[in-house]
Amino acid sequence: MNDFTTDIAQALVQHQDVNEIFRSHLEHAVNQLLQTELTSFLDYDKYDASGIGSGNSRNGTYERTLKTEFGELSLAIPRDRNGDFHQQTVAPYKRTNDTLEAFVMHMYHKGVTTAEIADLLERMYGHHYTPQTISNMTQTMEAEVEAFRCRPLAKRYACIYLDATFIALKRDTVAKEAVYIAVGIQEDGSKEVLAYLLAPTESAGNWQELLEDLQVRGLEEVLLVVSDGLAGMTDAIHAVYPSARHQTCCVHVSRTLARKVRVQDRAAVCADFKTVYRANGREEATHALEAFIAAWSSRYPSVRRVLNEHPTLLTFYDFPSAIWRSLYSTNLIESFNKQLKKYVKRKEQFPNEASIERFLVSRFDAYNQKFSTRCHLGFAQAQHQLEDMFQRQG
Repeated sequence: MNDFTTDIAQALVQHQDVNEIFRSHLEHAVNQLLQTELTSFLDYDKYDASGIGSGNSRNGTYERTLKTEFGELSLAIPRDRNGDFHQQTVAPYKRTNDTLEAFVMHMYHKGVTTAEIADLLERMYGHHYTPQTISNMTQTMEAEVEAFRCRPLAKRYACIYLDATFIALKRDTVAKEAVYIAVGIQEDGSKEVLAYLLAPTESAGNWQELLEDLQVRGLEEVLLVVSDGLAGMTDAIHAVYPSARHQTCCVHVSRTLARKVRVQDRAAVCADFKTVYRANGREEATHALEAFIAAWSSRYPSVRRVLNEHPTLLTFYDFPSAIWRSLYSTNLIESFNKQLKKYVKRKEQFPNEASIERFLVSRFDAYNQKFSTRCHLGFAQAQHQLEDMFQRQG
């Protein structure tokens, strides 16, 4: 049973809106078609090194909506850097479809549908597709996942954010497993999902494996790695990138401290600790940390122990002040993971690794297209300082 039929079956059992299942799968297919149109126009695949120096390239997307009898589709219309590409899937200024059947068949004739869309067509309109056609569609999706996982990376990133989220996956039984995700920001402020890894649990060893994959794919230099307080992370980072600095997420540490004190003291503890990572510089932060320990450790000795376990709390103060707020926590990647979980809620579980990988790569591609040409907060002001830091590190 594929993702589409699984979704339909679950919707029927749970008395949910079946139209939403049709709408979401149709939306995915149309967006995939749009991307394939651009690939055909540029004459090289996404992440294909042969496109370098071609004189044109992908340049993000803009949002459109299209109303269908199943609901409104959110479309990401791709652009090229030269402005020469004009997609043919959705007519300009068109906001509704005349005949949904003709629209869906147009997608099929363009040769970019997935197995789920083939099933959708057969159930809606009675059109049958051979097993070989379905197989070819699946291979296209598998190739897309493989291209993402193997694509070359830039040689250096100013910072990398690491965070894991847990998603239900069926093997013999259903259980939540860790999806390790790395998001990188270059000196110019552009950001992208670099890699992912699936594993039953979260460990520093698995994070090291992910970092080694980044290195194999061309990432040579990193100034800073931001992660939560998982034990062994500093050693895992330095095993792959010895010169990189490590920043433990201050927000994670704040949550840990809150769990170590009584409920009536939590607000005060978190407020006092905030003065540590919202200071005007490292010296002021050091004094604030000492004051925090003095104020709370006599009543709660575990507070001192927690802070002693995280010696990399103040690393971000050694970087340009314009990007401090972006560096002292993993909020950037956590917010992205929350969006993933929102999409996952409707599925409840994935039937196998291949299905979860297709889902993840589709979300990663959307994220990367959205932010590849945007400058993250503060990085425009910090770019020259970051370049100097790379020079000193080298």
